[in-house]
Amino acid sequence: MPSPTSPPEPEQPTAADPSETAARSAVKDRFDDLPARPARIGAHRAETPRLRVGVIVLWSVVATVAIVAAGVLSTLFATGRLDFNARSAPGSSSQVVAPQVDTSYEVLVLNATPDAALGDAVRQDVIAAGWAEADVQESNASSDDFATTTVYYGTTADEAAARGLADAIGGAEVSLDDTYQVVAPPETASAGGDPRSQLVVIVGIDFGSE
Repeated sequence: MPSPTSPPEPEQPTAADPSETAARSAVKDRFDDLPARPARIGAHRAETPRLRVGVIVLWSVVATVAIVAAGVLSTLFATGRLDFNARSAPGSSSQVVAPQVDTSYEVLVLNATPDAALGDAVRQDVIAAGWAEADVQESNASSDDFATTTVYYGTTADEAAARGLADAIGGAEVSLDDTYQVVAPPETASAGGDPRSQLVVIVGIDFGSE
């Protein structure tokens, strides 16, 4: 019999009943059916580091090219070298109307220089080229400082005759403009009753200066 002052002895574990141990081992749970080499469930494969770097480099190159292209286009547009509204220049296939001396036209010579004799000199050149004297009239223009001698014609159908007249007086500019056209009097009408076409020569200061 232990003394009252001696420490209590530790309780000894009770031996497990063999029937209870066998019952526990007989119970199965979800971990008993795991395969020998279980596959990974719910795991995601990580991106390859090299692929990620390549994508970043590619987008960097694309962005750089886009920025440079935008800068070049902006510079060209700002300096006027690039104009989206500009008309295309005529190709080499466009043909200039060939000059043709046509004496069926009436000719009006207007002297727009300080030299009063130049108007009559041009009239004589026109007559010498084959025009009848009655078909060539000469007068003074409203100004005397017109720079370049020009032959004006009223319609596109008259361009060849205008160029022919310009060559006949020793060379002049030609221009499609009916501003200087003068209505011909009835007595100068053609046999069919229609007014005859007219060419107008504005004599400029440059005439005879070369």
